[in-house]
Amino acid sequence: MFRITSAVCAVLLCLGGFCATAQAAGITGEAGLGASYQPYDPTGSRYEVVPVPYFDLDWGDVSLSTDDGLTWSALKTNGFSAGPFFNYIPGRISNGTLRGLRNVSAMGEVGGFIQYSPADFWRVFAFVGQTVGGNRRQDGVLGRVGGEVGYPLGLGIIGSSELAANFADSHQSQTFFGVSDNDAKASEFRPYSASGGLQNVMLTQNFEFPLAAQWSLVTSASWIHLTNSAADSSIVKQEGRVNQAQVQAAISYKFD
Repeated sequence: MFRITSAVCAVLLCLGGFCATAQAAGITGEAGLGASYQPYDPTGSRYEVVPVPYFDLDWGDVSLSTDDGLTWSALKTNGFSAGPFFNYIPGRISNGTLRGLRNVSAMGEVGGFIQYSPADFWRVFAFVGQTVGGNRRQDGVLGRVGGEVGYPLGLGIIGSSELAANFADSHQSQTFFGVSDNDAKASEFRPYSASGGLQNVMLTQNFEFPLAAQWSLVTSASWIHLTNSAADSSIVKQEGRVNQAQVQAAISYKFD
């Protein structure tokens, strides 16, 4: 999934003192710009088209990815890697069909990850993080586990498939899916208290098409299925969607 502010992660990485390591190792990978047709917020209340950056860059043990954010593989051995990460969680302006609900501010996510990838074309991973910088009572714990496999399709085309399960504690679930009594009075939604646990399952199919030397078209299509407390939210039942889709495309440049 492309994230609009992944560039913010790069700035924070430099401020954290990792730039010297990155410059010494040299940059490899891809970076580009594109567009995404995606749900406005996790409830799927409506869709929007937004410009997005695309990053899949490495500086030695430091990586910047549009999916994983900033990661530092502080420990690496026999295909296993682990370390800290930082990512970005978009907020929500509660207008339109969401009018009357509280706004949700953008947040950072700080935590740790572990990954097993004995070869470049597949991996399994787990991320656990705490959101920071949100409004009062909007911070919580998030988790993500899954796997990804890549494969060549001929003519220089590369595909990859990813399946991930996303978890949230009750605070983070309530942030996007809950409706307080005050929210209910100001909106058309019934009061609802969201609980923690598995929030959604996401299946993503990616393709990369070569265009010219060092240039590619990167595409991604995702199916998102809300589960448990998220699927039962009064926001989802009245205005949102249990099954959601997301489509992205970007032109990327590959660094040697």
